Amino acid sequence: MDIRPLDHLTAFGDPDAPALVSGQEELSYGELERDVGRIAARLLALRLAKGDRIATWMPKTRLACQMPLAAARAGLVHVPINPVLKAPQAAHILADSGAGLLIANQGRLGGLESHVPTIALEDWHDGEEHLPPSSHDTDELAALLYTSGSTGKPKGVMLSHANLWLGAVAVADYLGMDATERTLALLPLAFDYGQNQLLSTWKAGGCVIAFDYLLANDVKKAVRRHDVTLLAGVPPLWHQLVRLDWSDGEGASLRTLTNSGGHVPEPLFRQLRQLFPNAAIHLMYGLTEAFRSSSLDPELADTHPDSVGTAIPFAELLVVREDGSEAAPGEEGELVHAGPLVAKGYWRDEQKTAERFRPAPSHSRHGGIAAWSGDRMVRGQDGLLRFRGRDNAMIKVSGNRLSPDEIEEAALASGQAVEAAAMGIPDEELGEAVILHCVGSGDEQALRRWFKVNTPAYMMPKTIVWHDRLPTGATGKVDRARLREMAR
Repeated sequence: MDIRPLDHLTAFGDPDAPALVSGQEELSYGELERDVGRIAARLLALRLAKGDRIATWMPKTRLACQMPLAAARAGLVHVPINPVLKAPQAAHILADSGAGLLIANQGRLGGLESHVPTIALEDWHDGEEHLPPSSHDTDELAALLYTSGSTGKPKGVMLSHANLWLGAVAVADYLGMDATERTLALLPLAFDYGQNQLLSTWKAGGCVIAFDYLLANDVKKAVRRHDVTLLAGVPPLWHQLVRLDWSDGEGASLRTLTNSGGHVPEPLFRQLRQLFPNAAIHLMYGLTEAFRSSSLDPELADTHPDSVGTAIPFAELLVVREDGSEAAPGEEGELVHAGPLVAKGYWRDEQKTAERFRPAPSHSRHGGIAAWSGDRMVRGQDGLLRFRGRDNAMIKVSGNRLSPDEIEEAALASGQAVEAAAMGIPDEELGEAVILHCVGSGDEQALRRWFKVNTPAYMMPKTIVWHDRLPTGATGKVDRARLREMAR
């Protein structure tokens, strides 16, 4: 199995071929290699030492796209912060990761309360020296990707060079990517799915078009302007795109669509198939703790659109009963992910690591430590996996995983609520939407204003229900089952 340090991905394209388009800049693979080496040298010149964490908090600038490779080359651990996060969430990630440096836009730095040393993106310049490709141990950490958890605080998933490298190799393989690929990178680079857009395209020798958008129509225009061949998205984006008029042939260049971060309802899948008849549609499933898990063969998507397919290369997926034994075909169980894509655990959180990362079931081929997802799956007689739900009440809004605690803490911090209970309800466009039950002022506008200023947009409750008191069960805890019944 060929596994290399992550920064070696610059070597997979023709030195003169395009590797990255960011804004008005287009960089070749030769220029990508030059920049990665210079950025890595500059980071070390700033007295960062091997294993230190370097955080970035910015849109998809050239530097944001190159930092995963540059940090890896310098022996550092990259901590990308989603640009939609607000200052309090960013401050938590910086403190938890122990970042030695943050690079961010001046506007973001102005509202941040943190003791971490910073450099404004506007003041950044690459180093004068060039650091050559590294020889780091591929088991060393390369990134911390923060994902929300049951504590209500984002947890840093520890990913090694090998995790990220094999994730790139696997995706490039099962999507059939090659040097002609032109990937429109829409998703945040702080997400495993978003970051893999960069890495898998570079592994294939193709070109990444880094793109931040406000409106779905911006995406349509970009597809045509850049002759995009591969588009990765989440269900809310697909809902927006199918409402647009594509009759002028704007999507003719598309040959691959990939979905993750939530289920694509069959009517939506049929609309995508009708709009983009020449594109292979990959319905996928993944979790940050294992980077990527399954994909449905596009040839089966028309007849099995309810499935997330089978394991991708390097992944072993098992559906198990509560005692760890293998579930029978058609029997619901917990999905367990084994193999070399499994992350190294949660940063500085032994308890949560022990809960999620446990020895693989005895019947696993790979053995070792596996990621116990908490997601409920069924493997059909046809061998295909079908998602059934989550054990841990996590809410997934537009591909963002939220815990009820996280939303409830935000509501209480607003001063408008003295009690709060959050849960997810099915939503055709978002996957799930947040419904928030509160006891408090009853001032919905004030509460929504607070959420808008202090939390990411995806945390905004779709519905707020005010109560004189929240229902409780025999133990005195909030009766969430009753609240769910009330929401129907």
